[in-house]
Amino acid sequence: MKSSFAAKIMRKMVCLLMTVGILCIIPNLSVQAAAADPDLTGSQEERTNIDEPGSADSREDLSELNIANNLTVTVNNGNGEVNANLRILLTLTLISLAPVLLIMLTSFTRTIIVLHFTRAALNTQTAPPNQVLLGIALFLTYFIMQPTLTRIYEEAVVPFEAGEMTQEEFFAAGAKPLRDFMYTQTQTQDVRVFLEISGQEWDGELDSIPFAVLVPSFIIGELREAFIIGFVIYIPFIVIDMVVASTLMSMGMMMLPPTTISMPFKILLFVLADGWNLIIVHLVETFY
Repeated sequence: MKSSFAAKIMRKMVCLLMTVGILCIIPNLSVQAAAADPDLTGSQEERTNIDEPGSADSREDLSELNIANNLTVTVNNGNGEVNANLRILLTLTLISLAPVLLIMLTSFTRTIIVLHFTRAALNTQTAPPNQVLLGIALFLTYFIMQPTLTRIYEEAVVPFEAGEMTQEEFFAAGAKPLRDFMYTQTQTQDVRVFLEISGQEWDGELDSIPFAVLVPSFIIGELREAFIIGFVIYIPFIVIDMVVASTLMSMGMMMLPPTTISMPFKILLFVLADGWNLIIVHLVETFY
């Protein structure tokens, strides 16, 4: 019992010594009063205090908020720049919003819907599986959006990292290539409908379209184009279904499901016509 008690005491002492050692190793943050440095933010003319530092005569004067203290904290000469922790927070926020931006503001919506219609027309159930369709849609989206992403990087990210523009200018410059892409894929009638709903006037210029109006107009246009392409894809496969169904009825084989017989012919027709190449190539060309 005594040995176990002594061992516990020793372990506690070791933990205490390690804690003290760690606290001694951690460097202290240097905080100093700001001198009359022109590089620091603000100036004496812009101060909101009434009394100068050192003018307090009693404790009551010290409790007043109008006494200046001339205290400025600087870390790694980062005065006037976005802190690294704040940049990490902004990056994580953009990452959390990335799925929504990827789905709604790019070519992803039209691409994934067309691929889904293709699989449904073939009646192959889960072939290709959802993971494969999503992968194809993502890579096609990257291929289609590459010029827009390059413009965003060159016109917004590079100047902002070089300190040539403010955050407001950065967001405006980054949104312009994306607005240009969405506007080319949006019909004017959709824009006018949402502007009429919101009670706003439009002079016909892209810059005068609010972002809240351009985004739903673009989404409606993408859904319309995707369903039109899906209808065109369905036509040859519907013909095969009708021919197979008529043949089975003429042979008196009414108990045999037509889809069981028509699916191999659909796959054969799709392979002979190089269907994936036709659909993907023409789908990409609709954005150019």
